[in-house]
Amino acid sequence: MRVLVTGASGFIGSQVVRHLVDGGDEVHAIARAGSDLRRVGLVRDRVRWHEADLRDGDAMRRAVGEAQPELTIHLAWTAEPGVYLHTPENVEHLAAGIRFASLVAETGCPRFVGVGTNLEYRPDDSGAELKETSPLGPVHLYGACKLALSVALEEISRKHGMGVAWARTFLLYGPAEDPRRLVPAVITSLLRGEPAQTTAGEQIRDYLHVADVASALVAIGHSALTGPVNVASGIPIAVRDVVARIGEIVGRPDLLAIGALPYRGNDPKHVVGDITRLELGTRWKPAYDLDNGLRSTIDWWREQLVSAAT
Repeated sequence: MRVLVTGASGFIGSQVVRHLVDGGDEVHAIARAGSDLRRVGLVRDRVRWHEADLRDGDAMRRAVGEAQPELTIHLAWTAEPGVYLHTPENVEHLAAGIRFASLVAETGCPRFVGVGTNLEYRPDDSGAELKETSPLGPVHLYGACKLALSVALEEISRKHGMGVAWARTFLLYGPAEDPRRLVPAVITSLLRGEPAQTTAGEQIRDYLHVADVASALVAIGHSALTGPVNVASGIPIAVRDVVARIGEIVGRPDLLAIGALPYRGNDPKHVVGDITRLELGTRWKPAYDLDNGLRSTIDWWREQLVSAAT
C-alpha cells in the first residue's frame, strides 16, 4: 500500500515508518524542516519525504497530492513532557488535524488511522479496565483536543466514506524516548551511577514497548477496524515495580529513591486498557514483554551514553 505518515520523525512515528518499510509498503512521510531523522534509522533512504508543517495548509496540500495515499496514519501532535497537557498548541493541532483529514478524504484515501490517548477517558479508580465504550471525560486540554479530533473524524468519515480508526494509546516506553520521561530518566540516572528519585509508584499502569505500539497501529491500518481501538498491553503493573525492575536489570537497585517525590495532582490510581477489540480485529501480537522490552531499552541507552563519552 501507499501509506502517508505524519509525525514521522517522532518517537512513535519513526517506529511506524520502519515497520511499514520492513513490511513492504510504499511509505510517504511528512516531517517539518530541520527534523532530526536519526530515530528512523537506516530505512530513511527508502522513504519518500515531504517537508511540511501540519499547520501549513498549502504545504500539506502539496504533500497529500504527491503521495495519493491508500492509508494515512496521523501522529503529528505536540508531546513535550511537562508542556503537552496544557499548551494552547493542542488547539492548533486540533484545527490542523481536521483540515488535514478533510484534505486526505477529498483525495479518495480509503483508510485513515488517527492516534489518540487514554487521557480521553474519564478518570476511574475503580480498578476496571478501560474499554472503548468506557465513559469519556478528559481533564486536560491535550485529551480534550484529541477527543474533539476523533469526533470530527467521524463526521469526515460519514461525509466522504473514508474508513477511520481511532487508536487510543496508553503508556509507552522504548529506545529514543524523551529522556525527561520516567523510564529513560530512571535508566540514565542509574547508568550514570546517580540516584533516581520517583514517587511512591503505587499507581497501576499499562506499559507497551514503542515498537509494539507501532506494529499495532500498522495492523489497525491494514485491518477493517473503524472507530476507537485501545492500543495497550492489557497487563496491569505498579509503577514502582517497573522502576524496581529497571534497578535490577541495571544492577543498581541501591540508587533507587522510590517515594522521594510527591504525586502529581489529578494522577489517577489505575489506568489499564482492554485490548479485546484490537486482538479480535487484527492479527497483532506484541513482540516484547516488559522484561525484554526494558532490557532492550536499557541496552540502547547504555550505547548512547558510551557514544557520548567517546
